[in-house]
Amino acid sequence: MTEEEVANTDSQDSGQSFGGFVLEMVKLLLISLLIVVPIRAYVVQPFYVDGASMEPNFHDGEYLIVDEISYRFTEPVRGEIVIFHPPTNNRVFYIKRLIGLPGERVVIDDGEIKVYQEGESEPFFVDETEYLSADYQLRESESHDVTLAESEYFLMGDNRRSSLDSRRLGPIPEKAIKGKVLLRAFPFDKFEIINSPTYK
Repeated sequence: MTEEEVANTDSQDSGQSFGGFVLEMVKLLLISLLIVVPIRAYVVQPFYVDGASMEPNFHDGEYLIVDEISYRFTEPVRGEIVIFHPPTNNRVFYIKRLIGLPGERVVIDDGEIKVYQEGESEPFFVDETEYLSADYQLRESESHDVTLAESEYFLMGDNRRSSLDSRRLGPIPEKAIKGKVLLRAFPFDKFEIINSPTYK
C-alpha cells in the first residue's frame, strides 16, 4: 500500500467517525425531546410571577414550578396556590389562593371570610393569620356573597387590597385551573417546597 492510499483510508475513517458522532448526537437530542417536552407540557411547568397580587408570600420576578398532573387524579384543596386562566383571556395565567370549593357559599363581610359548606347551617371561618399579616387582609368595608356551582372555585390573591380575583372575575371553572404551585425555584435563597396551610 502506498503512502497516498494510507492517507485516503485515514480520511475515510475520519469521515465515518464524524458522521457516526453526528448521528449519535441527533439520536440523543430526539430522545431528550421525547422525554422533556411531555414532562413540561403535562407534568410540571415553570411559572414567572408578574405583579404584587400574591404578596407577602410570592413576589414579582420569582420563578415557580407548577404541578400540572395532580389535579388529574385528586381534587384541589382549600389553601392551595393555583395557576389558572382568567375567564376573559385564556392566553395568560393568574396565580391565586383557593378559598372556596364547589357547592360552597362564600361570604366576605366585616374583614372575615365565612364559608358555608353543603349541608351545614353554621359557617366555617377561614383563618389566614398563619400566612397573612393585617396589612394584606381584607378591608372591613368589603362585602361579597357568592354561591359556587359544582364545578366552580373561589380564588383570591394574598394581597387582598390589590388583587384581581374572584371578587371581580367571579367564580373560576374547574377546567380553567391548570395546576398548583409545587415549589419556588428562584431566587435561590428563597427556594422552598410550597405547602398548603392547615385551617382550624
